[in-house]
Amino acid sequence: MNAPEPDLVAEARAKDSDTSDTALHHTGSLSRRMMVIAAGWILVLLFAGGFALDRALVDLVEDNFDDQLEYLLTGMIASSEVGPEGEVFFYRPLGDQRFLEPNSGLYWQISGEGHEDWPSRSLWDRTLQINLDHVDDDVHYYDSDQFDGEPLRIAERSLTLPESDTQWTFAVASAREELDGQITRIRSILIWSFAVLGLGLFVMAALQSFYGLRPLRRVRMAIQRIRTTGTNRVTDPLPLEVQPLVDELNMLLAHSEKQAEEARTHAGNLAHALKTPLTVVNNAATARAPDLPDTVIREATTMRRHVDHHLARARAVGRRAVGLARTQVCDSAEAVLRAVERLYPAVRIDLDGRKKAVVSIERQDLDEILGNLIENAAKYGGGSVFVTVDAEPDDEQCVIWVEDDGMGIPEEKRVEIFDRGARLDTGKPGTGLGLAIVRDVAEIYGGGVELDESEDLGGLLVKLSLPRAR
Repeated sequence: MNAPEPDLVAEARAKDSDTSDTALHHTGSLSRRMMVIAAGWILVLLFAGGFALDRALVDLVEDNFDDQLEYLLTGMIASSEVGPEGEVFFYRPLGDQRFLEPNSGLYWQISGEGHEDWPSRSLWDRTLQINLDHVDDDVHYYDSDQFDGEPLRIAERSLTLPESDTQWTFAVASAREELDGQITRIRSILIWSFAVLGLGLFVMAALQSFYGLRPLRRVRMAIQRIRTTGTNRVTDPLPLEVQPLVDELNMLLAHSEKQAEEARTHAGNLAHALKTPLTVVNNAATARAPDLPDTVIREATTMRRHVDHHLARARAVGRRAVGLARTQVCDSAEAVLRAVERLYPAVRIDLDGRKKAVVSIERQDLDEILGNLIENAAKYGGGSVFVTVDAEPDDEQCVIWVEDDGMGIPEEKRVEIFDRGARLDTGKPGTGLGLAIVRDVAEIYGGGVELDESEDLGGLLVKLSLPRAR
């Protein structure tokens, strides 16, 4: 057994690689996208909410701490008087005992221009560095690092006491240790709470993504069943958001089935059309007929015409899918009339109706349809043909009448005449494909054909309906 040539092996591997790359090509995971978007928004909202809540709680704790300092400062001012020598003293002791304990973390001090600072006993040998260059009519709060290892929160206010001309500055200071401890505990609670909340939201987003996309997995399984079991529709109950997708899928499957049926019909039409010429050629060749060359040429021309026609009709299916065709009916009808008049010069053909009617069909397909109908009317009629464009005005369909003054078709025969090869008059040449072709091509574009009796001419009336162009 010979080994395959290296070039062929490489080419086969390249094709397999291309196929694999095509099969694996995608634009990413919906679940991953949903999780990334959810994670991004959760992080943004948690950080923004956490920051806002942190600022609100910290401000609330600091305001409460400042309110306590203001309460002590107000008590100091209310207990202050000016002595005979202009000094300040308390006429009653302050209530908080920490002012008496050295380095307790709670201090007060009264300062005035031209007077010595009067500190609390808790300051011991230290004093608060108070700036007397400005006046604080309202309570002023600020932080200070003047004591090493003991950051302070200070509330101070400037005022003039009765019977004194000195601008006194009253200050109360408290160590920030308790305040910073409360802020630290609050932030720790916030961090752990938001961490648990974020984890819970991530889990919820993951479950939502998994459960929310579950119908798509059910659609995939339903499509797999279509491929493996031969079912032709997705019938599983699905959510409202997914149902339109399933409806479109079912319509696509129906469209594919219709195209497959059309393809089988076209193949049958072509086979029937080629059967007779092949039989004629075979019989002539078997009998060694003297006119065999002429017979072969004639029948080959007929077969080529049928092949070309069915190829064009197959292309009409593809053009129909595009849905952008626009053809003026009168232009096509006038061209067909000129051709038929040359074939049947004794037949009178009249054209009337709405000149600007436009249908959604390719020009060459409309020419094929009208050519079959008008030629049949001229061939089988009594000498008069009447074509009316847009005979029954309608918003959706443009109806074209083709009437003749012939024998017509009996009502019981008007259904079977559309079968491939069906002919009522076998004395005239033809393949019996005319009306079948007209019906097939009209239905490809969403139209139809009906047969009736002409009230004016007494012969056959063909009603051709085609979708109106928008």
